[in-house]
Amino acid sequence: MHETRAHPSRGDERDMAFMRYRDARFRTVGDMLKLRSSSHPDRVGYVFLEFLAGEEIVEHPVTYGDLDRRAGRIAAQLLQDHRPGDRAILLYPPDLEYIAAFFACQYAGVVAVPSYPPFTRRNVKSLLSIVGDTKPKSVLCTRQVMEGVRPYIEEVLQGRADLPWLCTEELEGPGMPDKEVVANDVSFLQYTSGSTSRPRGVVLTHENLLHNLHLIESCFGHHEGSCGVIWLPPYHDMGLIGGILQPAYAGFPVYLFSPLSFLKRPLRWLQAISRYRATTSGGPNFAYELCLRKVSPGQREGLDLSSWDLAFNGAEPVLASTVERFSQAFEASGFDPRAFYPCYGLAESTLIVSGGRKGASVKVRTFDQAALYENTVRLPGGSDTGSRTYVGCGSTLEQGEIVIVDPETMSLCPRGGIGEIWVRGPSVASGYWNNPEATECTFRAYLKDTRQGPFLRTGDLGFLHEGELFITGRLKDILILRGRNVYPQDIERTAEESHPGLRKGCNAAFAVDVHSENGVVLLQELTSDYEALDEEAADEISSSIRTAVAVNHGVQLHDLVLLKSNSLLKTTSGKIQRKLCRREYLAGRLERVSRISGVQPGGGRREDARGGRTSDVR
Repeated sequence: MHETRAHPSRGDERDMAFMRYRDARFRTVGDMLKLRSSSHPDRVGYVFLEFLAGEEIVEHPVTYGDLDRRAGRIAAQLLQDHRPGDRAILLYPPDLEYIAAFFACQYAGVVAVPSYPPFTRRNVKSLLSIVGDTKPKSVLCTRQVMEGVRPYIEEVLQGRADLPWLCTEELEGPGMPDKEVVANDVSFLQYTSGSTSRPRGVVLTHENLLHNLHLIESCFGHHEGSCGVIWLPPYHDMGLIGGILQPAYAGFPVYLFSPLSFLKRPLRWLQAISRYRATTSGGPNFAYELCLRKVSPGQREGLDLSSWDLAFNGAEPVLASTVERFSQAFEASGFDPRAFYPCYGLAESTLIVSGGRKGASVKVRTFDQAALYENTVRLPGGSDTGSRTYVGCGSTLEQGEIVIVDPETMSLCPRGGIGEIWVRGPSVASGYWNNPEATECTFRAYLKDTRQGPFLRTGDLGFLHEGELFITGRLKDILILRGRNVYPQDIERTAEESHPGLRKGCNAAFAVDVHSENGVVLLQELTSDYEALDEEAADEISSSIRTAVAVNHGVQLHDLVLLKSNSLLKTTSGKIQRKLCRREYLAGRLERVSRISGVQPGGGRREDARGGRTSDVR
């Protein structure tokens, strides 16, 4: 196998643009609930957990039969004034009514558009952008959401809000009549979180979803005896597809609760796994870090995590240090390190792209840092050039293909080269909704040397080593410093580990123009205990960060901005928005914790909050 190409697992050399996936059990996403309801109507499929004061838990269960009837009532209403292919915005808190509304759209042939309910003025414009893009026939929601959101929308639109609202929990009556939904029909539009660009609607068909759900079931080892605990946002791919649709596909129960409940008290996640004997659960790397920071040794003693045999970790870089420290910290609580399952995926390929073998040890590999700066992969030698450690995210899955491509020449990288990750297979979406230009650029890529394609350009950088995919960063985020390629994630990781007063996973590094050269700016959140800084303490933290970055990467920071906790711009799924952070920095809208700013080791001028000599010319 060529190290820059991961072929389909069966060695199929056909042009994969014409490969199709047919599920033996289901034709559509709606068929999943129909089958569960007809075969096991009284079996509980979903339980929503509500956390009250004093940590009392109220369980809200729903059987497959009840969920089918609730979805049917909503679908019957949709069929009265919606045609197949019409769009419906779904605005719900993360509860059971949202699940019913989603399946109702599948029953009625209506294209669901899940969206985050904007209970603040700031988020209304994002919703209105989606509304303008999709031109929905209706907005499905609860009465509480409508009364809370509509005033903000009317304020922004100056009273011209003509959206038709449908409060689904108030509907009564019989369910819908049988309706044929073609497998190629669009199931829903997954709007990207906007961590790297303006949100775009990924068009996902029933075929895309069923293939990806099959992949997850297969590599996660799911079956009817499995049990899930999920707190992930249900509006994004990992929470919706992995947390809500996968349990219905494989036929196992799942316990759901709000992301806010997890963020307020991460212990709840682990307690739910322990209490309900969950076998599968997970989230981005920051979730495991949050548990390490917020769950005390005494609290760990009351946990039994021995049932947890699949702890997926994805959606952001998987850190070897996190895997190691979490395994050590919770080993006494019954956690098996072999449960860790690093994986890679993105919304444009439905969800999962690569994964390993369940129960296998996490593949952690160390590479020569100097070679990585030159976009090549080499094992560490005897010279003192430094090294970087990466976690493998598995290999290509059934009917899929991964290639590593030079983004400038559009040709396969040589063996051991780092390049952009391109993928193709039945899970890859058809494109972005109402955006042919972006669709052509992202979903219609062909290799220049072989003319093979089309491929999906992921925008992620990485390499293949011994058949394993390793992710190094984002193509648009890469920092080019005097001819070297430096990944912002590496700088951020080094910085956050340089002092105990810094929040992990809460920083952003980016480049700005300084006298026609790239200068690196780092925004770094402090822990709440360190926010009241005097100048001496700020100098100490600043020096620790600058020294660590200089020693480990040979990079002198142009500016360092210390921020209060929870002030860095992130998406609703927790991803750092480096592009927006850069924009806020250049506009001078960041509130520094102290007056210390751009003083480089060995001298240099202080800058004001706008970044001084910096200008946005790139």
